[in-house]
Amino acid sequence: MKTVSLKIEDSIFEETEKILSRVKKSRNNYINEAIAYYNRHQNQFIAELKRKNKSELTSTGYLTAIKDFERDDYVD
Repeated sequence: MKTVSLKIEDSIFEETEKILSRVKKSRNNYINEAIAYYNRHQNQFIAELKRKNKSELTSTGYLTAIKDFERDDYVD
């Protein structure tokens, strides 16, 4: 396990402390869960961007291929 030092805005820290007193979790556990959740969210976002990019590249390639076929048909 790694040790990390963080600077947290006062308002975020205060809100976190209020929540921690209600959910009965350690600050360390809470922050680990929050980072894990955010990492999952970011990985989903990255995967979606890759899918969109791949889709755009495929459609662009498809349109280019159609234009090439059309051009070749007119040449003959």
